[in-house]
Amino acid sequence: MNAQELLQEISDYCRQAGLAESTFGRRAVNDGKLTARLRNGGRITTETLDRIRAFIHARRATAGLPQAAIIDPMNSASRTPTIAPKRPHTSGAPVTSPAGTDEDPQRNFRFFDNRQKYLLFVNTCSEKWVVANRVSLELANIHPRPPAVRVFDAGVGDGSVLTRVMRSMHDRFPHQPFYVAGKEISLEDVRLCLQKMADRFFEHAGTVLVLTNMNYADAPWLAVKSVNAASSLVWHELALTGTTSHQFEEQIMGLESFLSENWKAGVSPKTGNPVYERPVVLVIYRADHKFLLEPIIPHPGGTQANYDLVIASQPFRLRSSLEFKSKRVLAPLARALGPGGRMIAIHSHGHDPGMEIVTKVWPEENPFGHDRHALLKATKAELGPLGRDLNFNAYADNRSLFRYDMHTLPTEISASIGTSTLFAAWNAAVYVAQIEDARLEKVITETKYLEATAEVLQKHGGLWFYDESFVISRRRE
Repeated sequence: MNAQELLQEISDYCRQAGLAESTFGRRAVNDGKLTARLRNGGRITTETLDRIRAFIHARRATAGLPQAAIIDPMNSASRTPTIAPKRPHTSGAPVTSPAGTDEDPQRNFRFFDNRQKYLLFVNTCSEKWVVANRVSLELANIHPRPPAVRVFDAGVGDGSVLTRVMRSMHDRFPHQPFYVAGKEISLEDVRLCLQKMADRFFEHAGTVLVLTNMNYADAPWLAVKSVNAASSLVWHELALTGTTSHQFEEQIMGLESFLSENWKAGVSPKTGNPVYERPVVLVIYRADHKFLLEPIIPHPGGTQANYDLVIASQPFRLRSSLEFKSKRVLAPLARALGPGGRMIAIHSHGHDPGMEIVTKVWPEENPFGHDRHALLKATKAELGPLGRDLNFNAYADNRSLFRYDMHTLPTEISASIGTSTLFAAWNAAVYVAQIEDARLEKVITETKYLEATAEVLQKHGGLWFYDESFVISRRRE
């Protein structure tokens, strides 16, 4: 009869409806951080509870979902929400597998769409900066051909890696036009990425930026194979006017309503992967450079790939099958390379203090099932004859592996470590190891996980992780 039960009700609804909890909060009460506040001890008014109750009830009725719980008014003494016992499941709808299992795609999807974990990890660890530096080294090995330097980011995320790479591109190719395309299905990530782009258009005016939510097999070419999906394609072009980054930013932020209306995603009932409701392509460039950029501005009906550089940083779940990683992700991206083009792929490696924290809580845990050698072998086999002009470069460990750290002050790691530091370290460790929420809920009720985190931090004097990289390159003509 407390806020925890309300959170469980929200969690159950989000799992059934395929919604991220942040999306639920925004739609129900215009507060994307609703569930985060409740988990941190925040309270809500009776009016807010009524709005939540009405939202869930209406959406369940509309979508034909079971009315699994009844939320009672808030207890006036405790000022915390109460929930009546759940009714038996009588709707005839299929019951999902136990939470936390591999067969529970909704649970797995929720973990990968958890904004709080992701943002805390990004802002407390140096991975994005280190990955961008590693990717930028590949610019010395590419050989762009007219009319543009062509780059594809196979998972834009919040845009931190891509914008840093674009700065490096401008430093190396200051006068060549850029065609920069990226795939991202998350609406929140697209917003964060676009917020960083105004300065890129100001510094490098000859830039065409393309964002899409298509699958890996379609995104590099901006063309979907399904006839039904192609008929619902949304293609939007924004020609930026003005000459200042402020003017560009205002116009980019003006895309908010377009993104909210069209950049929608659900969850596949078979795989648990996020899937778009309709394919979307967003093309942005400067109007005063359209004459110069006309040869590279894409148009509906598809475009050439022939990328000089493909960035594949954490493009798949660690626990995905080897067949999925090679067939659905790496092979299509390799096909998109142009002559002399290079794809750098990066994923978590393990064997670091972060994984040490995880194994202290789950001794048998091992999410890093496929190393670069297995991935390259499977991708080469998948490509078959089409891979004859490709080079598969695993490299030695001293070149392939690189380290990134969690930011801490020298005085933070001592005999008594602050709670906020412990929470940040724990979050980073379970985020990298991709531990599902259901398993996390079982261990955070005790202090063992914080004790394990403190022990590892004190042992190593900090926290760091290893990423593994490899390169697939196409021979030059």
